[in-house]
Amino acid sequence: MNFAIRGQNLLLTDALKDYASKKIGRLERYFEAPPTADVHITLSVAKNMQTVEVTIPLPGVLLRAEERSEDMYASIDLVAEKLERQIRKHKTKANRKFRHDGIRSLFSDSYDSSTAVRYLDEEDDDLELVRTKRFNLKPMDVEEAILQMNMVGHSFFVFANADSKQVNVVYRRNDGKYGLIEPN
Repeated sequence: MNFAIRGQNLLLTDALKDYASKKIGRLERYFEAPPTADVHITLSVAKNMQTVEVTIPLPGVLLRAEERSEDMYASIDLVAEKLERQIRKHKTKANRKFRHDGIRSLFSDSYDSSTAVRYLDEEDDDLELVRTKRFNLKPMDVEEAILQMNMVGHSFFVFANADSKQVNVVYRRNDGKYGLIEPN
């Protein structure tokens, strides 16, 4: 795996680079062939919280995880565990449901399948749809949508954009600012 490691608001030491590449590099054992695309690792500090973001682009699958804690090394450990769970989930899903070579051939069969079944059971519970909501979309501008979102106390709000006449989503970011999702 090739690593592209960068730091935001911190001095990136060789020890941090080595630890991150070694910890994330252990995920290589789950792949038939090491990914050829660069693995992007971003280490950042904001408000005394140490954040690690890792993105692994693969053919047909994008693995991404983000973790934060008060210790950078702990954040790296947590993000590696999260990525490992994602890989196991994709591998189990590929073996169980899809049975085609596209996704299945990405992942190695060399890990303990009893562990994978345990992770699959945990992940399947997360995918259960428990509620469906229907509502009329009132045309409004982005600022009004943000106000509506704050009034209902949600972290996102779906609305019909009065300017573009398309369905958009505004959301509250972790930094307290707002984001907008709109279709191409």
